[in-house]
Amino acid sequence: MRRGLRLRPAIAAQLACPRDEETLEGDDRELRCGRGHRYPVVEGIPVLLVDEATATHREAVRSLEQSREPSREMPRSTGPGEIGIDSFVQQAIVGTNGNMWKPLTGKLRSYPIPALPLPPPDRSGASFLDVGCNWGRWCIAAARLGYTPVGIDVSLDAIRAAYRVAGQLGVDAQYIVADARHLPFRTGSFPVVFSYSVLQHFARPDALRALDEVSRVVERHGSALIQMANRYGARSLYHQTRRRFTQPVGFQVRYWSPGELRSAFEHAIGPAKLSADGYFSLNAQTREMHQLPLRYRCVVKASQRLCALTPRVRPLLYVADSLWVSATKKAQRP
Repeated sequence: MRRGLRLRPAIAAQLACPRDEETLEGDDRELRCGRGHRYPVVEGIPVLLVDEATATHREAVRSLEQSREPSREMPRSTGPGEIGIDSFVQQAIVGTNGNMWKPLTGKLRSYPIPALPLPPPDRSGASFLDVGCNWGRWCIAAARLGYTPVGIDVSLDAIRAAYRVAGQLGVDAQYIVADARHLPFRTGSFPVVFSYSVLQHFARPDALRALDEVSRVVERHGSALIQMANRYGARSLYHQTRRRFTQPVGFQVRYWSPGELRSAFEHAIGPAKLSADGYFSLNAQTREMHQLPLRYRCVVKASQRLCALTPRVRPLLYVADSLWVSATKKAQRP
């Protein structure tokens, strides 16, 4: 039905117009809905952006410009075991993994794949949506745990890289260019929706709009797991002080209090709980730390120990820099 798309039929069937949720039909050049909204397909990748929406990141504008270019040639595919780290990942590593990775820009020898803090799916191949996936590191982690991952990002270049990396690692993951505030899927499409280091960069109205969309696409009794920055973390307070507590601009991090996070997630999705993701950093992932310089490995180890202690010393949660917010979809929305 959708010849030429790089999507499994089951995932393609869940696509919907990001403007009105109408069914999308088309071919390897364009998708369109019954109300006349049209979306380009580039190299088999649907570009399902709402061009009249104010961009949360400049890459959304660039993706729309690229999608209007005449070339539709399929790129060379990488294969499992192919040697070398993708050049996009080499240059994007600080943006996706944090400032501790600056010394490794252009010098990666393996892909830093984190451990997904979720149990294996309760049914084989359950779908998993990663909102703001970039080059796909969390999708790869989800696939290795047994999920069928789908990633969305506003950057066409990042999505292209995600496909290359997945092919190189022999991972079955699928990717779409889309906006967190306008998810291009039918209501109730995913048992799990995930996001890391994305919504924390959104202005408050955009973040709340994205949470509403997450709630819409999560299936009944499904769950969302989203990382956010805590206003009261030591590192967070340092950075807020450096910018003199002025209002953030562009894609700067926005800091939420634990109470604000719990309230927003419970209003949008359902019962929510907070847990510590990291201290002294917003990207301190234990499984990746062996690649870091020694001084940063020490930071990650200290963060790991505090995270392990937090369930027993609950006040520590309120000074964690990075928080996981887990919410379960309410059976019925009012």
